[in-house]
Amino acid sequence: MNFGRGPSVVLNVGGTRYSFSREVLKDFPLRRVSRLHGCLSEQDVLEVCDDYDRERNEYFFDRHSEAFGFIMLYVRHGHLRFVPHMCELSFYNEMIYWGLEGSHLDYCCQRRLDDRMSETCTYYAAEGPNGGPEGKGRRPPGAEGRKWLERMRRTFEEPTSSVAAQVLATVSILFVIVSMVVLCASTLPEWRAPENRSVEEQSRYTAESVREPSGIIEAICIGWFTAECIVRFIVSKNKCEFVRRPLNIIDLLAITPYYISVLMTVFTGENSQLQRAGVTLRVLRMMRIFWVIKLARHFIGLQTLGLTLKRCYREMVMLLVFICVAMAIFSALSQLLENGLDLGAKNKDYASIPAACWWVIISMTTVGYGDMCPITVPGRILGGICVVSGIVLLALPITFIYHSFVQCYHELKFRSARYSRSLSAEFLN
Repeated sequence: MNFGRGPSVVLNVGGTRYSFSREVLKDFPLRRVSRLHGCLSEQDVLEVCDDYDRERNEYFFDRHSEAFGFIMLYVRHGHLRFVPHMCELSFYNEMIYWGLEGSHLDYCCQRRLDDRMSETCTYYAAEGPNGGPEGKGRRPPGAEGRKWLERMRRTFEEPTSSVAAQVLATVSILFVIVSMVVLCASTLPEWRAPENRSVEEQSRYTAESVREPSGIIEAICIGWFTAECIVRFIVSKNKCEFVRRPLNIIDLLAITPYYISVLMTVFTGENSQLQRAGVTLRVLRMMRIFWVIKLARHFIGLQTLGLTLKRCYREMVMLLVFICVAMAIFSALSQLLENGLDLGAKNKDYASIPAACWWVIISMTTVGYGDMCPITVPGRILGGICVVSGIVLLALPITFIYHSFVQCYHELKFRSARYSRSLSAEFLN
């Protein structure tokens, strides 16, 4: 610390005094307090605190003393919780003032904060170089161009950010619906090509299918999706990050099969290659079902599902391990009781452990198709234990996944509400 005298400093927060040594302030966990270590003059000090007493080397902060007491508990013990009987948003405002974020809160308090924010649609922005009112009037060179790119990016990425974004999202949804209707209708017997066509007729049918109404509609939809993907790639901030995003990968998986099928149709003119390419073309065209996942850009529910799966991959792996271990145990025991021991008539459905795995998985998930079932008394007792253990094992990780789903939903809902406020302002203007 380059300002003030004495071996220690005193922080006076709302009338409560805290004494620290100068070396402690250098690496203090609270950003505002640690800034005192680099102050060179009294003017620098008054930019950090509200008042300063040179004689006693005491710094005054006109903030909530009880809230700072809980923040000091976090500094000492590493756990940050809300002050009882204090508004969550007010405490969060105190956290931002001292340099903390919502991620520093304990998990239960994070959920309370998310719920309160989603209800009030309030957003507190952390302090930054241009975050205050004095930074609004200064615009760096090239700000207009970056502002235009940012607006274009929000138009394509955030459906609730503006009127144009909502119109674009509506048009994109209509194209997805139309493409799905055409895909479903193309599997009807009246739309499909007869199976008894000759090779020459099949070749002519494949070449002419592009000129049919369904082919024209498909080409228009693909053109729209391709143009949308290219524009979003151009206006994106980080091109490498854009390519790695799951939704963008799904867009490529939905668009690429169409161009591959067109190229295969063009280059497989020989009859020997046509029949081998026919199955591939049908598989590629059926991959258009990925277009349904494009709706995740416009619906919070699908986004919540994807974000939950991303955050709960450990719980999902744990659930998979539970099922695999139980499947190995129960399939081996059921095969032994139903077919391996001479307890009466042998059950041919349990001739091997892999065959018994099918019965175990449908029993643990309580589906129970009835295509195979134990016939011996020990096998039926084992089947009951298998069903009960399946219910218990599946229920264990579900609680963690459920809480993560609720948290992800509130986060996405809060972000959508924040953009809706800018949409309302655009209508007023």
